[in-house]
Amino acid sequence: MRITLERLNNATHFRARTPDDVSIEIDGSADVGGMNLGIRPMQMLLAALGGCSGIDVVMVLQKKRQKIDTFVIDVDGDRTSVEDHSVWTKINVTFTLTGAIEPDKARHAIDLSLGKYCSVAKTLEAFAVITYTLVVNDAVIADHATAVV
Repeated sequence: MRITLERLNNATHFRARTPDDVSIEIDGSADVGGMNLGIRPMQMLLAALGGCSGIDVVMVLQKKRQKIDTFVIDVDGDRTSVEDHSVWTKINVTFTLTGAIEPDKARHAIDLSLGKYCSVAKTLEAFAVITYTLVVNDAVIADHATAVV
């Protein structure tokens, strides 16, 4: 797979395009010369984790005949400086679902995603401890749990 990035201004603003011609804009913060015109690369990693796992969870819950009315994912991460760069060291993904959903089935779907299926999670776990919080119909089912497959 090839992603092509094109610089859009005289600073750090880029547009990334996929082979399917889907695009996203990327930019740096003002302290590195950016203008905040796009998502930052490290933010994109957290978004990719949420998106990858969200797709898995939807697919598993649909197979389990669960009806999702709303689904919101919040991804919070902590970074640590290593030499001249930083890495994510702790990430918590909060899955908030409403609908006709059995909490144990939602928890199992998240465990499968973060523990087995989500390639982004498997990539990030080399540096970061990934935990999750699950809220179903306003009830906290798991708080900072670790995926168990």
